[in-house]
Amino acid sequence: MTSSRPYIIRAIYEWIVDNGLTPYILVDTRSEAVVVPEGYIENERIILNISPAATHGLALGNDSVAFSARFGGKPMEVFVPTPNVLAIYAQENGQGMMFGDQEGVGAAPPEPDGDGPAPASPTPNGAGTGGKKPSLKVVK
Repeated sequence: MTSSRPYIIRAIYEWIVDNGLTPYILVDTRSEAVVVPEGYIENERIILNISPAATHGLALGNDSVAFSARFGGKPMEVFVPTPNVLAIYAQENGQGMMFGDQEGVGAAPPEPDGDGPAPASPTPNGAGTGGKKPSLKVVK
């Protein structure tokens, strides 16, 4: 089965833009495949504004997020593999979704004792590590 992450990213992006807010993504920059302006990386992560006004040629594909943007007045092509997108949220109110570092890894099957499946936790492993920004809210 394919990853649900790119579909969720596209849906939340559309929801944020439709509501007149500014979509931001939090990116894990530890992969060599990630192409972002290095001067803006903090704690191996970067926050990128992916609003229509801030980007040109935004492509939210199944394998990557790619666009052109200006950083410090200089144009740059940005490329982020989808697994490196850790969160997408609205800058104005923090509403959106945070993903785990590795989607699908460590998911345990339901217990066979008849109690039913354990409820899924919306908070990924490692949440709360790193800097204080961005402020995300769990949306149920």
